[in-house]
Amino acid sequence: MPSYLNALGLLCALGQGKQAVADALFAGDGSGMRAQHGWVAERRLTLGAVDAELPAMPGGMQASLSRNNQLLLAAALQIEPPIRAAIARYGAARIGVVLGTSTSGIHEASQGIARFVQSGALPADYRYAQQEIAAPAVFLADWLGLGGPTYCLSTACTSSARALLSAHRLVQQGLCDAVLCGGVDSLCRLTLNGFSALEAVAAERCNPFSANRQGINIGEGAALFLMTREPAPIALLGAGASSDAYHISAPQPAGLGAQAAMRQALAAAGVRAEEIDYLNLHGTATAHNDAMESLAVQALFPAGVPCSSTKPLTGHTLGAAGALEAAFCWLSLSPYNPDNLLPPHLWDGQADPELPALHLVEAGTRLARTGERRVMSNSFAFGGSNVSLILGELS
Repeated sequence: MPSYLNALGLLCALGQGKQAVADALFAGDGSGMRAQHGWVAERRLTLGAVDAELPAMPGGMQASLSRNNQLLLAAALQIEPPIRAAIARYGAARIGVVLGTSTSGIHEASQGIARFVQSGALPADYRYAQQEIAAPAVFLADWLGLGGPTYCLSTACTSSARALLSAHRLVQQGLCDAVLCGGVDSLCRLTLNGFSALEAVAAERCNPFSANRQGINIGEGAALFLMTREPAPIALLGAGASSDAYHISAPQPAGLGAQAAMRQALAAAGVRAEEIDYLNLHGTATAHNDAMESLAVQALFPAGVPCSSTKPLTGHTLGAAGALEAAFCWLSLSPYNPDNLLPPHLWDGQADPELPALHLVEAGTRLARTGERRVMSNSFAFGGSNVSLILGELS
């Protein structure tokens, strides 16, 4: 059974709000990706930062202040009226919060710890709870006064895709009438230095599936859905998850876990691979991920499928990536995309001859079908975590 995605709030390097993000997304506008110094010593990195002014914390909630929570609040405020209407309809105890994150408030926590190292005392505003993984979900539930299941998932880059899958289960099992679900992650020095130490980040814009790819760009953002059983134009039709259990960071080379997640999603949605109209690739521009994903997509879609990676437009938003890219799929099917465009694949056009050729979306490409269109989004993570989501229209 589908779960319906009734409302969406989001912000990222493409902009803030559904229309602004849609306009930049379908135009392939990568101007939000900018080179910055100061995050990693002696390195210039291209990052997908959010430039929008972020909202102040609600009254009485200053102890929850973090950039991560401010990004989340900005997304939630965009859909506050439907959230409040759901609370009035279902009751606060029947509404859950399930989010994915990898950074939580570690930026603020690390600043406090740095102060301690320098002076021997933590700053007065230091709160250990800022850095707890559950902090964003607890903040959102406290602000709204919700009493349903409230938690965060942190499975690296599949975190928020798993959050949508978990929310779907809560709704389908009748444990919640509505769930606020999605993901949020913010730029922080600890994360950027970690990926730099792994030699996984690129100085220039990332270049997925190119022979010249050199690694990822990191970004930040938030995407928040209101999911219910009440019919809406766009639904989560099905989802699949798997674990490679292959390596702590490298994916299973043939993409067997990725294939398993996609096949589960198709089975759960009750559709065939040839009925998928667009695939949002994980597409990180790392050597191993792109090779594995190419093989997995070729195995599942031997006739090809229009696909693209949107990470050159936003950076890799880590724990928020799954929800953010599901949001791009939602926008593809929505009235915010009146020309039925697909997100273009921004790259240098130099295909890696070692990889199976994919049908990468060029600027101006439109959804080929009308009626009940279906789109898929892939998320893969360190540790071999794989999630695939299928969104679609229901008549």
